[in-house]
Amino acid sequence: MPEAAAEPKRSTWEAIAAFLERRALVMLMLGFSAGLPNLLLYDTISAWMRQAKLPLDVITLFSLVTITYAIKFLWAPIVDRVRIPVLYQLFGKRRSWMLLAQVGVVLGIWAIAVNMPVVSAAVAGGAEGAVQPDPDVSLIGIVAMFAVMTAMFGATQDIAIDAWRIEVAAVERQGVMAAAYQWGYRLAIVVSGAAPLFLASRIGWTASYAAMAIVMGVGVLGVLLAPRERSVAPKPFPPRMTPVWSEALEWAARIALLAFGACFIGAGLSGKPEPISFMFPWIGLADAAPAFAQIWTGKPWGALWQVIGVAVGLVIVAFATYPIFRSRPSAYFAGTLKEPLEDFFKRYRGAGALILAMICVYRIADFVLNLMTAFYVDVGFSLDEIAGARKLFGVVMSMAGIGLGGWMVARFGLMRSLIIGAVLQPLSNIAFGALVFSGPWLPGLYACIAIDNISAGIAGTALIAYMSSLTSLGFTATQYALFSSLYALPGKILAAISGRIVEAATAAAAAGESEWLRGWFVTMSPEAFAHLVAERGVPATAFAAGYMTFFIYSAVIGIAALVFAVAVMRRSPPASDPAEEEAPAPA
Repeated sequence: MPEAAAEPKRSTWEAIAAFLERRALVMLMLGFSAGLPNLLLYDTISAWMRQAKLPLDVITLFSLVTITYAIKFLWAPIVDRVRIPVLYQLFGKRRSWMLLAQVGVVLGIWAIAVNMPVVSAAVAGGAEGAVQPDPDVSLIGIVAMFAVMTAMFGATQDIAIDAWRIEVAAVERQGVMAAAYQWGYRLAIVVSGAAPLFLASRIGWTASYAAMAIVMGVGVLGVLLAPRERSVAPKPFPPRMTPVWSEALEWAARIALLAFGACFIGAGLSGKPEPISFMFPWIGLADAAPAFAQIWTGKPWGALWQVIGVAVGLVIVAFATYPIFRSRPSAYFAGTLKEPLEDFFKRYRGAGALILAMICVYRIADFVLNLMTAFYVDVGFSLDEIAGARKLFGVVMSMAGIGLGGWMVARFGLMRSLIIGAVLQPLSNIAFGALVFSGPWLPGLYACIAIDNISAGIAGTALIAYMSSLTSLGFTATQYALFSSLYALPGKILAAISGRIVEAATAAAAAGESEWLRGWFVTMSPEAFAHLVAERGVPATAFAAGYMTFFIYSAVIGIAALVFAVAVMRRSPPASDPAEEEAPAPA
């Protein structure tokens, strides 16, 4: 991480011109390819399943497949260390992995398109005269297996794309590359969320999903146009030190432990025990699943138990990869997760823990705002007003914020942009408090969404560029996958308690426990929370106090991110010896 004062400052035109480079345009295509599978696996497919009359408990389980994106750091070392035969000679290490993953995504989407009609037919046949359809579990299991396979290939594609992005561009270009990636990703989210629904009503769901598999060709074209990245030779595979039977037994035990730890992490993240009970039914957790679910969703300590669940999973993973014996599996696993971490802390020494803490808290203030649609409804906005503001205007503002963040990194440098993003996030959260006073005033809604989406775009782009600068050649995929998981994990868990904070603060205000806070809202709009007052018989000032407490809480978290960011900037270690660095690949 270079010194903040040494970061280059470029002209406005140079910063804009960076977006037109070949690498940035390729990054736009690769970002589209990375974002396309996401909604197809849990959101869009839920509409197909509901039309097929599958029960809601089955549909919601499919959202768990996206947990693979949160735990992708577990197999990122494979992308770092393994060269794919033939493809490596043709495309290089990163592009060959991207191409393989894209082929896997295409085959997975096509397999879902082919097998879902079988499930639909089975449900339709079994539901005749029945009150509740009882679909064949084995058929649904096949579709679920293909969904998991597609998600794993999608996450692997993300790993390879991130590694290529970091290795093909210099640090000062990472803001532009991150912005191009996010633009493509968000465009893919729009396409995968709307196009299949539009096509399904005209050509059917199967043809619709098959069309999405064809659209993945955008990513394949991006791989073909992408320049080769700089790379180093992977470490040789360790020699055999133990008998074949002993080595095979250790491989099996370590991989099984690794899978078990991954399922524990997924269960803790989602607050649902299904990842464990489905993958390991023989351990007897299926009967205890309701108790686990109640603990993880209980008030007020449910989120803490989720954190403990994730921590237990990480301990299991650490044990599975620890070099206990003098053997080939021990040596291999030591080089997959242990050595990348050692490399990071060796380079950043005492600042390493501070950097990781900053990454963990930097985006939490944004992630906890997962109840904003409910807030808009409670304030009194109509669904049409919310849809226009969030889905149309909000997307445009988000794109603008992402582009502005990329321009700022190129123009002012990495650390300055990171600090600006840390300042803007808590300010944008507090801005939502203005709607509490104004009520359903449409210009206010548009202003708040503009402030929030632009600040989130700037902060997200700056953080991606910063995390990219922390990696070292040889461990790029593993280290970045670990960083990206770190910044997402705390936010996903804390987001689960957002609603509880609002409900608890509202109940306390209604009981007269926070009169000083309710006094802030004596002049608020009489239209704010009007329907809630009629439905629940609770004063509007109590609802206002509940939401304002939440906004203050989220802003305080953002201030913590700012404090960490300033501390990291002040403790920046000396830059690496330039003689040890390789020049980035030419555009």
